[in-house]
Amino acid sequence: MARHNELGKKGELIALNYLKDKGYTILDTNWRFKRDEIDILALDNSTLVIVEVKTRSTDYFGNPEEAVNEKKERFLIRAANEYIEQNDLDFDCRFDIISIVKNDKETVVNHIVDAFYPE
Repeated sequence: MARHNELGKKGELIALNYLKDKGYTILDTNWRFKRDEIDILALDNSTLVIVEVKTRSTDYFGNPEEAVNEKKERFLIRAANEYIEQNDLDFDCRFDIISIVKNDKETVVNHIVDAFYPE
């Protein structure tokens, strides 16, 4: 597996444990709809949380969350709508980003709640 893929998997595990420690209920991970993927689906009380995880080894080229552009947001919204429909859910929904910088010296987790809103 390529080094960046390994880092991404480590980041998703860090994010998953972070959310569990915060009391979130994990519903699913790496859920796919066609070409779209949701990294983590969780419940925060009675809110469905769609979580995109971005992990980098450095923030030299910018913060990891900056990689979530409008196109990625559209993919996440489309996948979230499908997940809600397939599972017949009736929850409030929000989109979070967990941004992680992980290297040999440190691991920094930044949880951005309500990172973007569907239009």
